[in-house]
Amino acid sequence: MKLDPKDLRQATRVDLDTLLSPPRRPEMREAVSTTVRGKPFVSPQIAMMLAVVLDVVVGLAGAFSIAMHYPGAKAFANWPPYAAFAMLGCAILVQVSVLTRDYAFNHLLSPFRRLPHLMFGWTLSFLLLSAAIFLFKAGEDLSRVWLLSWSIAGFFFFVASRFMLGGFLRKLNSDGRFNKRVVLVGGGENAARVISAIESSPESGANLIGFFDDRDDQRSAPEVKGLYKLGGVDDLIDFVRSTRVDTLIITLPTAAEKRLTQIMSKLWVLPVDVRLSAQSQLLRLRPRSYSFIGNLPCLDVYDRPLGDWGPFLKSAVDKTLAALALIVLSPVMAGIALAVKFDSKGPVFFKQKRYGFNNELIEVYKFRSMYANQADVNAAKLVTKGDPRVTTVGKFIRRTTLDELPQFINVLKGDLSLVGPRPHATQAKAAEALYEHVVDGYFARHRVKPGITGWAQINGWRGETDTAEKIERRVEHDLFYIENWSLMFDLYILARTPAALLNTENAY
Repeated sequence: MKLDPKDLRQATRVDLDTLLSPPRRPEMREAVSTTVRGKPFVSPQIAMMLAVVLDVVVGLAGAFSIAMHYPGAKAFANWPPYAAFAMLGCAILVQVSVLTRDYAFNHLLSPFRRLPHLMFGWTLSFLLLSAAIFLFKAGEDLSRVWLLSWSIAGFFFFVASRFMLGGFLRKLNSDGRFNKRVVLVGGGENAARVISAIESSPESGANLIGFFDDRDDQRSAPEVKGLYKLGGVDDLIDFVRSTRVDTLIITLPTAAEKRLTQIMSKLWVLPVDVRLSAQSQLLRLRPRSYSFIGNLPCLDVYDRPLGDWGPFLKSAVDKTLAALALIVLSPVMAGIALAVKFDSKGPVFFKQKRYGFNNELIEVYKFRSMYANQADVNAAKLVTKGDPRVTTVGKFIRRTTLDELPQFINVLKGDLSLVGPRPHATQAKAAEALYEHVVDGYFARHRVKPGITGWAQINGWRGETDTAEKIERRVEHDLFYIENWSLMFDLYILARTPAALLNTENAY
């Protein structure tokens, strides 16, 4: 579906036709940006996994509650077979539901229409479980009343949970949380074919926002099939930085190799999926080579870091461990706060604007380590060895990295992750030049949330950046981490961090 011009006009209270004139295109971008801002996209895969978890929880809860309340089951005296077959029954239910496509996203949204299928899946699962009990000769260890009660009562709990899940998912779906917000790169006839392919599939899950094209209006019309041109590719970078965009589709043919190379060199730093439309390609590959957005075949150019589950899993682990760290380290942090307060005048905490996810500015907390009247909020001059601006206590807490303990609060707020590229101050420099001027593609490290520790830090790239090589090596390590992220990789970095902090050669 496309952004409705009527909704846009109402939202912005301006004349859409006036905004579409080329001199006013920046205002048009801002109007669209205002309209499409929203909560992050939620992958339908997460909804499907949530249904699996809910089925297992409801199934086990029903089995154990009946076993505990039915005296003949003797659950407390003979619980192992009950536990084993309850888990087996849930595993069978999940497999049957997969085969009957009960976990398909559109089916989860409409449980009432799937009621006969749910009944069939539940019944088949218990028939298979009964067969397994017979084959394992476990009938003497299990109560038949327990099994029958579970099969009947459990079905009602199973259906009730699916209806509640369906209502929850429909609410998210009505808010557009399951629709990817899509922007096209390139206009003309190719863009028209892409739009037609997406709109021909009502279940594409794509909300078309607009398109960007470097060509002038004589070569690229300002409107294609009701979709409006919002500027050039350079404007697209700023648009993605300020707006929730999930996917970019490049409509150019592969024959336009030079233009494709130029465009991709600009887009790879953005935290979005980048797809190349295969609609107009002469070369045809095997179907498995393509991903599809509705009926549109695409070649995957760049994937958003961490994937569908990654951000949610990483956030859950981050906030859990950060909360535990704050509880455990609270006496240490209280002692540091007192030492900072008594050592020099000024506040205990130091707040500094730094680049966060997608180049957003975040306020990072630290224990103050410099004299209050000499604090460098923008880090225009990085701290060097023997820097007179650093207090006595500041030297110790900077060398031991204890000054960064308050950043666990940033993790709970959602600004930082435990592991990720370290956030840099806006005016941080290497060899007297801003980082983004030293390293080509520097902002690609902001495709994920910054972290308290990272792959670069445990490999010795921390502290002063007085040469270009030091920031180049950091960015190389940061990009390696982003491309190879996994939960185990995060845990490995966390495990190695304490030992890395013992190396204080470049920390001052």
